[in-house]
Amino acid sequence: MVQPTAVKNEMEGDVYHPSAEVVSEAYIQDYDKMYQRSMDDPEDFWADLAGELDWYKKWDQVLDDSNPPFYKWFVGGKTNIIQNALDRHVKTYRKNKLALVWEGEPGDVRTFSYFALNREVCKFANLLRSMGVEKGDIVTIYLPRIPEQVIAMLACAKIGAPHSVVYGGFSVEALAERIEDAESRVLITADGGWLRGKIVKLKDIADEAMARQPTIESCIVIKRTGQEIYMEAGRDYWYDELMGLPISNSQSETVQMDAEDPLFILYTSGTTGRPKGVVHTHGGYMVYTYSTLKCVFDIKDEDRWWCAADPGWITGHSYIVYGPLLNGATSFMYEGAPTHPYPNRWWKMIENYGITILYTAPTAIRGLMRFGDAWANRHDLSSLRLLGSVGEPINPEAWRWYYQVVGKERSPIMDTWWQTETGGFMITPLPITPLKPGSATKPFFGIDVEVVDEEGEVVPPGEEGYLVVKKPWPGMLRTIYRDPERYQQQYWEKFKTKYQTGDSARRDKDGYLWIIGRMDDVIKVSGYRLGTAEVESALVSHPAVAEAAAIGLPHDIKGNAIHAYVILRSGYEQSEKLGDELRQHVGHEIGPIAKPEQVGFVESLPKTRSGKIMRRLLRARALGEPEGDISTLED
Repeated sequence: MVQPTAVKNEMEGDVYHPSAEVVSEAYIQDYDKMYQRSMDDPEDFWADLAGELDWYKKWDQVLDDSNPPFYKWFVGGKTNIIQNALDRHVKTYRKNKLALVWEGEPGDVRTFSYFALNREVCKFANLLRSMGVEKGDIVTIYLPRIPEQVIAMLACAKIGAPHSVVYGGFSVEALAERIEDAESRVLITADGGWLRGKIVKLKDIADEAMARQPTIESCIVIKRTGQEIYMEAGRDYWYDELMGLPISNSQSETVQMDAEDPLFILYTSGTTGRPKGVVHTHGGYMVYTYSTLKCVFDIKDEDRWWCAADPGWITGHSYIVYGPLLNGATSFMYEGAPTHPYPNRWWKMIENYGITILYTAPTAIRGLMRFGDAWANRHDLSSLRLLGSVGEPINPEAWRWYYQVVGKERSPIMDTWWQTETGGFMITPLPITPLKPGSATKPFFGIDVEVVDEEGEVVPPGEEGYLVVKKPWPGMLRTIYRDPERYQQQYWEKFKTKYQTGDSARRDKDGYLWIIGRMDDVIKVSGYRLGTAEVESALVSHPAVAEAAAIGLPHDIKGNAIHAYVILRSGYEQSEKLGDELRQHVGHEIGPIAKPEQVGFVESLPKTRSGKIMRRLLRARALGEPEGDISTLED
């Protein structure tokens, strides 16, 4: 094999060129030519890709842009994402191909062929129908990383019921809020899940959330850990018992959906108030996730694909559940922590299962990197042909470790930038792209991006600015659930005809894009987005706290860590014990991921004259950086 070569670029560090073998085997051979075509005639370009999938009825119009920013794709088309994720495969040789290989943290293994996965999805779809779930009803799913999480999502899609998946690491408040906003009548959960050798008591959390939000009429519970749990008569039902009933037979009709019908709602943190319910549709999202995974990760029939995310986040929706199945791929899924019981757990599984593509977050890479090279080097990782990164910009040091120690300098890294709202990769290399550690490189096909200043004017190469997208794309969110005004205000108000990503970026002289971070008050912790308002609300809900502010500060492992500042109510005194109690309280209200790294006690918070907390100033002071313009500071 010809090894990749690295050449020095004085402005941007090393440039790594893929090997001749990787390039020769790549699905896409000429990025520039294909990208130009996608810019010159985007509708024809997307129509060709959509034509690779099955449709009950072909679309009348590829893009309806008559009412921006409420764009519609494949207008008049009739489909269902299940038609292409399962139905078409079970009619071909893929019927007996492995769709999903799963390993639990304790070491138990389950596998599903496309035929077997389809059988379970059909049975669960019939079960949901028997419980009164109809087309358009939103079903909330709160599960650990187990096969039933995937089965539940697919079953909802099959009957036209949008799913709202809540990450199993979220706690009571987050789950209750999402149930309330979606007005779900059915909740799917489990007795618990395994993480770091301990049981995460999901049903206990679900019970407390249901007590706060009485819209839930039926709760389906999957047995995973086997501990005793509370089961309310007439509301709570065991999944395995229901699946054994005659009504849950293995045949079920896939509901024909309009291309613009909602497929799912996924809540993402906002800068103010409640989380935003991002709406994605059957048609455009299907075409986009299929296309991005096929082109960027060069999916081949013999691949073993592992997206090491959680289906509770968009990464898992697009690249654990839908993207791989649309491409007829074999996916690997793991329940637990990367370092349990030892820091070689991931490397051992790659060796055991012959994983060919690993797609994970910089947080995980940094977390494993701190254990040194030996754990990875004791395993045969030669099956890996491509690596991927997602969730946040990857620092060059971690990129090089991932490339050299895990990929053995053979496997190019697809460093992808995208968002919950975009549905799939937006800026990303291809296997043929020369790589610069830390850069997401160039836009995917059909994605027209700019880096602009406050007035929307393009900034010169090397200068930081707002990252915006000029043209609509099929995988884009359609709206915020029940709040179209917020959709317009959040994403389109500032630059009108351009989608505002909320991220800052710069473009180098070679046209490569470098993502810098969030422009707003959303903190990315371990690749997960958490709103400062959510953390602050959780702190203020504690009886000791009068006011709170949360900021993100750099962290070697997590990328960013939450640091909180609180003003105590009268009668309370600051102490280390109270600080720890407040950290635990945030963990209970939102989830462990949101626990502040540190809670500081202050007498006042910096505010503007209009009363807005100047988090930028808190961050600058914490880092010892220049404070910038403080003319609007109240005191």
